[in-house]
Amino acid sequence: MPATTGVKAPSIRSSKITYKSPLLHPLGRFVTEEAVAIMFGIDIDQIKRIDCYSHVVYVHANNVSRFVSYADFPPPSSVGTQFSQVFWRWLRRWRKHSSSKHAPEWWQNFYIQQIEKSFTDDDFIELRKVLTLIKSALSDDAWQQITQTIENVNIFVKIS
Repeated sequence: MPATTGVKAPSIRSSKITYKSPLLHPLGRFVTEEAVAIMFGIDIDQIKRIDCYSHVVYVHANNVSRFVSYADFPPPSSVGTQFSQVFWRWLRRWRKHSSSKHAPEWWQNFYIQQIEKSFTDDDFIELRKVLTLIKSALSDDAWQQITQTIENVNIFVKIS
């Protein structure tokens, strides 16, 4: 009988994102379960499905049934730095809905969570590249909190 160490193996879950259109929207690569969970303030486990249509994303979760624009999603580090051409979409969306030139406040929470979850140096480096590109889209307070989190993670990595 194998000995157990008390450490739980990470569970592999299937993606809840489905593509309902033969053409993938250019911002479709930004749609992640983590972003949806933070956007609506729910756990990932509460998400039932995320349907990506040609021009809009449908989110169905416990107590949530909403259509969301692709322009609401922040770029994750996994997409790299090839997204500078979409800044105008974000700015137009933010000015239309909140008369602000800054990203929604939940974006900072998304990036803070991504920083805290980055397990390898490569992940961390890619995330810092993305953050450098979108710095102008974040408010001063959001940028300050993100840089503080980066410093805390760097200190933790150096100590370990």
